Amino acid sequence: MSPASDYAIGWGTLALINSGIAQGKNRSGFNWFLISLLLGPIATFILVVFFDKNRRSGD
Repeated sequence: MSPASDYAIGWGTLALINSGIAQGKNRSGFNWFLISLLLGPIATFILVVFFDKNRRSGD
């Protein structure tokens, strides 16, 4: 494999991970997947730092 394809696979994997993180925080996984394709690690930082997990009324 070439370094460029390794980079693309890693970037896509990060987008999938960010999608899972977003869904865990009650955000749209698909939207965050698309944002992550553009922003990559910056999107991960935004998800982790700026979005708390939404709590239900009983929590």
